[in-house]
Amino acid sequence: MVVRKAVLAGSWYSSSREHLEKEIKECFLNEKFGPGKLPTTTKASERKVVGAVSPHAGYRFSGPCAANSFYSLFNGKIPDIVVVIGFYHRGLGPNAVLKKGMWETPLGNLHVDENFTEELLKTSEIIKPNDKVFIDSDENSIELQMPFIKFCSQDSDTKIVPIKIISHEIKILGAISLDIANTIKKINKDIVIVSSSDMSHYNIYNEEQLKIMKEIDKKEINQFIHIKGEEFLNPKDYIDKSMYQAFAMGGGPTVCGRHTIATLMFTCKNLGLTKSECLKYYTSKDIEFSANPWTVGYFSGIISKS
Repeated sequence: MVVRKAVLAGSWYSSSREHLEKEIKECFLNEKFGPGKLPTTTKASERKVVGAVSPHAGYRFSGPCAANSFYSLFNGKIPDIVVVIGFYHRGLGPNAVLKKGMWETPLGNLHVDENFTEELLKTSEIIKPNDKVFIDSDENSIELQMPFIKFCSQDSDTKIVPIKIISHEIKILGAISLDIANTIKKINKDIVIVSSSDMSHYNIYNEEQLKIMKEIDKKEINQFIHIKGEEFLNPKDYIDKSMYQAFAMGGGPTVCGRHTIATLMFTCKNLGLTKSECLKYYTSKDIEFSANPWTVGYFSGIISKS
């Protein structure tokens, strides 16, 4: 049995079950940056929220933001399957899916839904099965979503479909999105999609730079609100390049999972979803204004049925 270990437990989030449960609860109950409450199961007959963007930094910083996304996905109705779209922070890799096995978390393991992955691989000519890029990696974009999924699924047998995307080309992302949407339509299950991404990354030395960074992220989030996936992939078309001159390093767009967010938007459009909103946005400086200039933006957004 293929098992992807929780390699970031103990650093990015707590490694013990007790401490991790407390940590995630505090993310949900955070009234300033989180939803301020825990998701509850009412077994709603119809799903409203289908897609969500969730950040992937250490839980101390991005956890409350992620809690907004998972609250919307799990409150009232626990999904059967969560498709998690991540990427590669370092190096190159294929557009891949973990075909079978389990993903370890301190709260218990999550099983890959093999029926979904088999159908996806039948449908797609682009996504390939590749255990190695998941198992032999400390990539955080997907791993940081898993404890939230396990926590929110409670005693339910919620399964996962981890997908890594390397492509940034609109044509390829459009094809991948159609493959995922067509697979969702074929599988008779309650399925949701999580796109993993942080927003801008810059060295921030003063309030003016922080203001500009937030303005850049606001313009990008606005593309998500209007579900403009193609436009979102080309920020230089709607953000004045002079804004980037405020930053000595990284003078350009720095959203790390831009292609995963676009894939989410394309997929949801293929599913006929037309309503989206921003639930929360803040930066690491809003959590802790330290001397360290490195600053990251965190965004929670959802796409739902009208």
